[in-house]
Amino acid sequence: MSEKTELQKASEETMRFMRGQYIADEIGDGNDTLRFRRGGKTILTVYICDSRYDFHVIFGKAEREKFEQQRHLFSEQINELYDSSKTYHDGKWLLISVATLDALESVKQLVKIKKKPNRKPFPAMHKLVGECGHRCDLCIHYKGHSSVSDELLEYAWTQVKSLYGGEGERDINCGGCGNDNGCGQETCLFDKSKIISSCVSCEKKVSCKTRAAGWTPEIHTGTITADQVTWAILPYVMGQYGN
Repeated sequence: MSEKTELQKASEETMRFMRGQYIADEIGDGNDTLRFRRGGKTILTVYICDSRYDFHVIFGKAEREKFEQQRHLFSEQINELYDSSKTYHDGKWLLISVATLDALESVKQLVKIKKKPNRKPFPAMHKLVGECGHRCDLCIHYKGHSSVSDELLEYAWTQVKSLYGGEGERDINCGGCGNDNGCGQETCLFDKSKIISSCVSCEKKVSCKTRAAGWTPEIHTGTITADQVTWAILPYVMGQYGN
């Protein structure tokens, strides 16, 4: 597998940051734009270009006041961009080009000024992390003690099905990694033609957006709801979100 480029790393870190910090719908236009929205308001817009991403953040009056109080924490480049950006009826429009992880760090701080992070960690009670780094106790197939109610896990199953395209019922009772009473699955849940020994082995060998073991973190142009992120992505992606 070839080493990831800085642009790929920036794409992954963008999704880790936004999904880990914010409860937000991810709304793409199917072409070159992705918006993170909450309550009908856009937190961040990302435009996909050939060799960079353009991040668009709009600061209203309150956000501009916060930035002025913190501007000494930002680089000269960001301060110059802020001062030169135009202010319209809905606020000051900031457009920041990002191609590296270093450039992304300033955007993350600007987003935090735009909106205070609102995602809380999953409950720690009954926390169980599998070999792959997934939260087993939040998995729809785990049969042990969970941090959430059966009713909420049933709702999580609807989100898993809607995102990954799975069908059927919650008919697998997994006891966790290395447990004799584990799922015993020999074929992939979402690709019946694929023979696997475990989701862990699949994840090490295959880059697959439909695998049960999680959703590839990358800037995209589709649509993923906030609840799909919470219940069908966060528990199943290896060590990404500190959960």
